Amino acid sequence: MTRPSLPVLYEDNHLLVVAKEAGVPVVPDASGDPSMLEMAKAWVKVRYQKPGEVFLGVVHRLDRPVSGVLLFARTSKAASRLTQQWRQGEVRKCYWGIVEGVPGQTEGEVRHWLYKDRRKNIVEVVSAEREGAKLACTRWRLQQQKKARALLHLEPVTGRSHQLRLACRSLGTPLLGDLKYGAGEALKDRSLALHACALSLQHPTKGETMTFECPPPDKPWWREFCSTTL
Repeated sequence: MTRPSLPVLYEDNHLLVVAKEAGVPVVPDASGDPSMLEMAKAWVKVRYQKPGEVFLGVVHRLDRPVSGVLLFARTSKAASRLTQQWRQGEVRKCYWGIVEGVPGQTEGEVRHWLYKDRRKNIVEVVSAEREGAKLACTRWRLQQQKKARALLHLEPVTGRSHQLRLACRSLGTPLLGDLKYGAGEALKDRSLALHACALSLQHPTKGETMTFECPPPDKPWWREFCSTTL
């Protein structure tokens, strides 16, 4: 059987790390489009000649229009321990984002309270008193500036839905392609110029710190700032 194509960054008995393409959902959704979870399971099934159902634990997610490092757990023990790391804030996640405009400072921290309207799938900045509001904290710094655009390094301290997108908007510099949160126009592939470039965590069984990195996609907006692409 031919092994399905999958951009694998790292694998062992407990982890499978892949490069997610923008526009592909992490898990199956109403669109019916192939998901990263389904593709990864098919890849593992063929590679290891698994006769039955393949287990892969989803321990974190990336929004559909976002690209970058995506981790799956290959065992239930790994899934449990990795999920605990995420809950305790022990995982370091780094992103690159290309934004419209240039922030007024070179670095900083965005702290605000967010509320997600699940019916509309939109997140709002609200007061701390709002029922269901959650504190979001994002560290950022300016990497490069070219004309009316900038490349930002973004590090979410918390893990709130859409928090990086809202952090960029609050700086007055919405992400390229992010029509939902202030961008002027869509990108041609309908993605966002947001890329999960690195993920650092403790290996669930070895205990050692591991960092997984992924260069951005080969798209014109990324080539403008980054010489190394997938």
